[in-house]
Amino acid sequence: MATNEDQKQTEAGRHAEVGHKSLLQSDALFQYILETSVFPREHEAMKELREVTAKHPWNIMTTSADEGQFLGMLLKLINAKNTMEIGVYTGYSLLATALALPEDGKILAMDINKENYELGLPVIKKAGVDHKIDFREGPALPVLDELIKDEKNHGSYDFIFVDADKDNYLNYHKRLIDLVKVGGVIGYDNTLWNGSVVAPPDAPLRKYVRYYRDFVLELNKALAVDPRIEICMLPVGDGITICRRIK
Repeated sequence: MATNEDQKQTEAGRHAEVGHKSLLQSDALFQYILETSVFPREHEAMKELREVTAKHPWNIMTTSADEGQFLGMLLKLINAKNTMEIGVYTGYSLLATALALPEDGKILAMDINKENYELGLPVIKKAGVDHKIDFREGPALPVLDELIKDEKNHGSYDFIFVDADKDNYLNYHKRLIDLVKVGGVIGYDNTLWNGSVVAPPDAPLRKYVRYYRDFVLELNKALAVDPRIEICMLPVGDGITICRRIK
């Protein structure tokens, strides 16, 4: 029979393996933020979808509740109407966007796994915002290339959120910078990548964390010197970099 100490070690190991969606050093402080600011204001549909997603084996892929709240606020502040999301998973950030947009707002949403999206779709439909979503299953790059071919799509997006394959982030950026309007915003998720961006070369990192770290570092360096955007990197969730196109 497992002792309390064994249980604590197991829980600690699990935490180290999957982490939580915050880089705050204090779990208690993160919990305070959630319980004081986020959960009391969280839409019922957001809560339901968060709870549905928590049961999925890859739940670490979901957007954190505090980041969902931040995205909703940001979209309202910039009066976004025409948006795009690359990487949907079960749709928590997608739902946050749909709820924040006006009734005639639109989201072009892309993901290689429709099954995960369909897990959250009943909740999205119940919230009455599914009509705002145009979901495309498959890789995003071919869709972006088709969009770029038509000049009318250039500068047509108010907001774009990217939370997908990190090894393609720079490829996405090369295309998205033409599709987002001047004054519009692109948000790149996971830009602090489990805190691994400051880990020493010989740090004991999980295989997938180590593999994608170099791509995240490359993106961060590129964004920092891109004269077409202003940037702000925020320690929300796993790190999100907000890019405002200025030219």
